[in-house]
Amino acid sequence: MTDEEAAGAGGPGLRERKKQRMYQAVSEAAIALFLAKGFEKVPVAEVAAAAQISKPTLFRYFPTKEDLVLHRFADHVDEAARVVTARPAKRSPLDALQRHFLDGLERQDPVTGLCDNIHVLAFHRLLYGTPSLVARLYEYQERSERALGEALSGARGDAPSGVADGAPPVDQLSARLAAGQIIAVQRILALENWRRIDAGESADAVWPDAVAAANRAFGQLRSGLERYA
Repeated sequence: MTDEEAAGAGGPGLRERKKQRMYQAVSEAAIALFLAKGFEKVPVAEVAAAAQISKPTLFRYFPTKEDLVLHRFADHVDEAARVVTARPAKRSPLDALQRHFLDGLERQDPVTGLCDNIHVLAFHRLLYGTPSLVARLYEYQERSERALGEALSGARGDAPSGVADGAPPVDQLSARLAAGQIIAVQRILALENWRRIDAGESADAVWPDAVAAANRAFGQLRSGLERYA
């Protein structure tokens, strides 16, 4: 497919594909260095040299050193929002998000924390063992909250996409509060799964408990915090 054909088909053009390949190559080179030597011990100049680009060029792609690692999460920032927006007409946002998370557990998606691949485990140890990376990850999660809040309130379309048919539109604050709770639930579930696997359990062994925990967590989202009232 030519660049023009890709653009006409709605796909990324040649320039965008080259840009994405650059992001991927630089990020992978950086992560390899960080895993081998430790995040704090590798200067950005060394990453640039390994990727065969200049330091200013590197910072054009990655505003911070932490973004070199968290680039792997970039495609997931608006994932929850996409799930809500693309859900079937008769499916509620929570049902769609719960189904999506359970599907991720089924295929052992690293984002769910339920993945015992040695390379994924090494990456997660790097991530959760580096305070500055954890802090930067929270910024990514805040962006996820904003995107999901917009989807729930219908801010991205003419009709409210985040509410049941016939229901009134959701105000922005209520949508953001709901989005914050949903993203927090997904984060806590993933972190608990990762902690158990990091302690030596296999993904297959953790899977039944992970499914039960996800169903319980989404059930609590539906019922609210009545137990603690």
